[in-house]
Amino acid sequence: MQVIYVEKAIENHPRAKRIIGRFAGRAKVISCEHYREVFNPKSQNFRLQKQQPALILAQKTGARVLPTPEGFGIGGEQNYYFSHMLNCLYDCRYCFLQGMYQSANYVLFVNYEDFMQEIAELSCSNPGAYFFSGYDADSLAYEPVSGFLQEFLPFFAEHRKVYLELRTKSANINALLQHESLENVIAAFSFTPHEISQQVEHKVPPVTKRIGSLNKLADRGWRVGLRFDPLIYASNFDSIYAKLIDDIFANLDAKAIHSVSVGPLRFPNKMYRKLVALYPEDKLLAHPLVARKKNVTYPEKVEDQMKHFVLSYLQKYLDKTLVFECQA
Repeated sequence: MQVIYVEKAIENHPRAKRIIGRFAGRAKVISCEHYREVFNPKSQNFRLQKQQPALILAQKTGARVLPTPEGFGIGGEQNYYFSHMLNCLYDCRYCFLQGMYQSANYVLFVNYEDFMQEIAELSCSNPGAYFFSGYDADSLAYEPVSGFLQEFLPFFAEHRKVYLELRTKSANINALLQHESLENVIAAFSFTPHEISQQVEHKVPPVTKRIGSLNKLADRGWRVGLRFDPLIYASNFDSIYAKLIDDIFANLDAKAIHSVSVGPLRFPNKMYRKLVALYPEDKLLAHPLVARKKNVTYPEKVEDQMKHFVLSYLQKYLDKTLVFECQA
């Protein structure tokens, strides 16, 4: 990290001071009034910034915990998401963040206590609710800097009537292994087959390493989730997805599985045009996708075939009640 921007209002926040101290002598620290001054200008080049992003330390104001989009869930009646961080260390070519944000810089909101207060308030009136982390960033990848899990695991240990999902592609599981397992915390790993991951999931740990992390957590009593979202087409789709699922369950006790979700590839029209402008040479974006309603995606027949195969193949290992189809 070469540059850290910090909002003046939180320069003396203990969490901000700890993070700045971590990069002492290596990063230039620049004060700003509000993170949007750095993050929102339209003249930025996302692709260029992604090569050397800056870190922006800020406080999240306004509503911090929001209802999830329609069709997003794993069985709970009430579903919410919260984002302690904006943008991801990884560089997946299908990631919607590239089309949503002007900047590739990382924003880390250090006022965790305010997030916790809102979650606690919602928990009182919504027992059994799910709170999803990892919607706007990877939940585990930046843990050595953010200390997110160190703060939120004890919080959810005290609020056991609601659930936390940690969505990740990371193999960085030390913070979880150092904590007692919690029945109401799900470490949900996103997967595509090795052949696809190598091409479109840049900077992401190898599939084998993620499977190893998944198994370690399950062995230590953690509940885990599998996220096949989005499904990516290939000419040998059936064989590579079958191998991926077989590899995952080769050493995994199915009893550790909390849930599995399967979801389609979707690019809103405007976002797709922006991604193509950023990566005109990318094979995924050059695939013969089609416009359907307000999205660019696979032809309906192809999408249905992919979903049917994965949903059917998963029944080799799991009861279908554990599998959820995302209606993105």
